[in-house]
Amino acid sequence: MVSAVSAGTSPAATPVASAVPRSVKLPAWLEVAKPRLIPLLLATTLGGMAVSGDWPVPGSTIACTLLGGALASAAAGVLNCLWEQELDGRMVRTSRRALPSGRLAERQAFALAIALTAASVILLLVGVNALAASLSLLGLCSYVLLYTALLKPRTTQNIVIGGVAGAIPPLVGVAAASGQLGWGAWWLFSLVMLWTPAHFWALALLLRDDYRSVGIPMLPVVKGPVVTARAIQHYGWATALLSLAGALALPVGGLLYGLLVLPFNARLLQLCGRLRREPDNLQPARSLFRWSILYLFGLCGLLLMARLPAAALLQGQVLALLWGGSL
Repeated sequence: MVSAVSAGTSPAATPVASAVPRSVKLPAWLEVAKPRLIPLLLATTLGGMAVSGDWPVPGSTIACTLLGGALASAAAGVLNCLWEQELDGRMVRTSRRALPSGRLAERQAFALAIALTAASVILLLVGVNALAASLSLLGLCSYVLLYTALLKPRTTQNIVIGGVAGAIPPLVGVAAASGQLGWGAWWLFSLVMLWTPAHFWALALLLRDDYRSVGIPMLPVVKGPVVTARAIQHYGWATALLSLAGALALPVGGLLYGLLVLPFNARLLQLCGRLRREPDNLQPARSLFRWSILYLFGLCGLLLMARLPAAALLQGQVLALLWGGSL
């Protein structure tokens, strides 16, 4: 279970880590696991559990799913660092990372990746179910092979297609909760897929000189900021519109979710619009990148909140107010 949720952003993948100032120097073995990317992947996993009809989910299942997902994401991060160590060594921003700087040997990193992958698969198989384990492994392979190795060096649409890796954790969450994938699972999968390009291209605007220096064909490098900002706005609108379908995807609490998600969407579209008007200004790109992370955390939080017992009561009160106001 990996990210191109922060693909590039490892899945959702990544440059996400690079945009965050490193106030704490991590040990080499932990740095290559890219731990800063894991919480958002786990949030979408919990969001997947929330759209499942099987709620509440046993605590042991939640714990095994989240730990197994974290191990898979860490393994993907290590494999990504191994694959891109030569590339990292050529960029000033990344040259001090553990592998290009020599603080961690290739053999050690590879052994770590194998151990993390094995631990993840075994934990999910024993503690959850085979479907969750298979999907998590698929996410890891998608990130490393599909995005990092195949798409990233070859096409400006790398994150659009490669974003599938970061969208798999919600499927893992649903599979862990119910053992099958309903339409709610595919709704959240599709939502994360649509969210990823706007999130990642905002970051790519900030790092386009780095990507240009090593020949990576990110959209801002090949097409420029104007085209990128327009594409970001299109994906932002698609994300906002699809997010509203969560009101139908949730077994209960959909109305409450649908009302509370509106301000999240309003802010997302506001920032996309500002970037469209000022494509050469880095500040709107930076603001959008930061908000996109909070946005996905927030939506997953709303999905979980909608499944709380108190949410049904609150939704009933809202409906009573709306119904009363219409009389």
